[in-house]
Amino acid sequence: MKPAPEINLPVGGITPLTTIDFPDHLACVLYTQGCPLRCGYCQNPHLIPHRAQPDSMSWSAFESWLVERRGFIEAVVFSGGEPTIHADLREAMRRVSTLGYKIGLHSAGVNANRLADLLGLVDWVGLDVKAGPDQYRLITGRPHLEAQNARCVDLLLESGIAFECRTTVNWHLFTPGQVLRLGEALAGRGIPHYAIQLSHGNGCLDPALAEPRRPEPEVLLQLRRDLERLFPRLEWREAV
Repeated sequence: MKPAPEINLPVGGITPLTTIDFPDHLACVLYTQGCPLRCGYCQNPHLIPHRAQPDSMSWSAFESWLVERRGFIEAVVFSGGEPTIHADLREAMRRVSTLGYKIGLHSAGVNANRLADLLGLVDWVGLDVKAGPDQYRLITGRPHLEAQNARCVDLLLESGIAFECRTTVNWHLFTPGQVLRLGEALAGRGIPHYAIQLSHGNGCLDPALAEPRRPEPEVLLQLRRDLERLFPRLEWREAV
């Protein structure tokens, strides 16, 4: 029997147990190292470089850990960084699936072809929609990615896989009107589940975005009500 192929997937860290990263499942989260985006509000800037730290957990050690955790957790979520930049992600997911775990994916939707290749393996996806097309470069620090993200939304809508779209909102970068227009655009495409994640300032890649800024409470309340009318399911996640 041929040995299993070596997996080249740089591990930036893990969360060994979570109840919030894969709906209705006890899960762990694997954070892959490396991200092509430069979102100023990013609170995990240590995951941006593509090379893992020398003392980081290896993939083989993580796989062995998963063998021991069978029966305690139900799902493994691949997060980042940006998992879909790694060519070995599919094989890593396949190996985890053979251990009996469900597979979750957190992605910013930067590689539609890679996402399409993963759809037969994943059970749930959390897709970041960073902004509307006119703000995408401002938010991500990278040009020409909005088309990839839009295609990822289409793929998920066509797949039948459970998923949510979510937008991290830092009020230095968004107005309530821009958030509402983005929500209207996503609702118009048939997104069933949308989440607003309010950014907090701790550890921002751009320190200028850490300064507190927040619209008046009545403005936020109206925005939330307007969004709730647009989606079958709307989540409003306060910064913690």
